[in-house]
This record gives sequence, C-alpha cells and structure tokens, in this order.
Amino acid sequence: MESRAEKYINFFKAVVGLRSFPVVVIYLILIPTSLLWKKYTSPLGLHKVLVAYNFLCSALSLYSFVVIVKAYYQGGLLYVFAMEHDADVKHAFSIYLFTKHLELLDTVFMILRHRQRQITFLHVYHHASILLLSDYACHFCPWPAIGVMLGMNSFVHVFLYLYYGQAALNPTQRPLWKRTMTQLQMVQFVVGIVHSSFGYAHHGFCVYSILYGLSMLGLFGNFYYPAFIRVRREKKSE
Repeated sequence: MESRAEKYINFFKAVVGLRSFPVVVIYLILIPTSLLWKKYTSPLGLHKVLVAYNFLCSALSLYSFVVIVKAYYQGGLLYVFAMEHDADVKHAFSIYLFTKHLELLDTVFMILRHRQRQITFLHVYHHASILLLSDYACHFCPWPAIGVMLGMNSFVHVFLYLYYGQAALNPTQRPLWKRTMTQLQMVQFVVGIVHSSFGYAHHGFCVYSILYGLSMLGLFGNFYYPAFIRVRREKKSE
C-alpha cells in the first residue's frame, strides 16, 4: 500500500507527464516575452474574432455542463461523491479539456491587443492550473465526484463568456452584471470547498481539491475587494 508521501510524488509525476504540461510551460514562457510584441508592434482590434470566440466558449461550456448534469440525473443524489468511471462524465471532461486549451487564447488576444494589464497572476494561475487539473481528471479519474467542480465551472463559464461576447459586440456599453459575475465565480469555489471537504471527511477524497478551491477563493476575493467594495466606499466618501 502506498504511503501518503508516495501518493503525492506519483501525483506530481503524473501531472508532469500530461500532454498539456508542455503547453502550460510554453504558455508561461509566452507571458514575459509578450512585452516584446507590445514594444515592436501596434495593437490589433480583433473585434469579430472576439465575438465569435467568446460565444463559442460559452456554447462549449454549456454543452459540457449539460452532459455532466445528465450523469447526475441518471446516477442519483449521492452520485456527486462517486469515485468511479462514468462514460458521460468522461465525454464531458473531454469537451471541458478541449475548452481549457481553447481558453488560453484569452491571454493571446490580450497580448495581441496590448492588454498586458489584464494578464494578472490570477489570470495566469487559473488558466495554467485548470488546464493541468482537467487533463489529469480526464485521463485518470473521470469521476462524478470531480465532475461537481468542473461542472460548476462550466456553468459559470457559460455566463462568463456570454458577458465577454456581449462586451465584444458593443464595446462602448458593457453588460452591467460584472459584479454579479464575479460573485458567481466566488460562490462556485465556496460550494466546491464544502463538497470537497465533506468528500475528504467521509468518502476518501484527496486534499488537493480543497486546497485548490481555497487558493482560487482567496485570489478572487483579493480581486473582488478593491474592484467593487473599496471603489464603492471611496465613491461614497467623495
């Protein structure tokens, strides 16, 4: 029987061996080198490309969410803690994994449009880490238990990319629900942490999902406070 330390070592070895690992390495190298693009080029508009891209990402997220919900509908309520292979979940994870590769274009478009200010640590951390985690889940554990977090993320991304798509359609009048969108993103991590903690205590879940949820909640909270709460207080005090 493997010790806990051996399990952690084998997990990290498996992550390094994923097909998406070289993609993430290239992605991380791209971030600092993007400053050269800004220095020697003019920003691109990409208006029509952004509209099509964002609505495509929204549609793919909706599809993967529906497939995961179908698996839970067939499996019953406790299926959310099931650690067994499921064909529908596997298919949903495959679409989800493809979408996570596609969503790296978020950063590419920011670079091409000279929007480096938007490439924050939260942005890079989320894109890189979720690609690796979704690849690992798809190939090693396409379980309904893991589908809870990925399914919620797909649900959130339906509206996230719908928001970006609408913003690209009409850049001068962005949708008014950006704050609500951010709140929805934070709620998914709270629900995911509760689900993972209960699963860890009673169903043999690993601790990684709890730690990842906490890291994402902390980073989004760090973004949310200055972007919405502190700004609102400053406006009231003026």
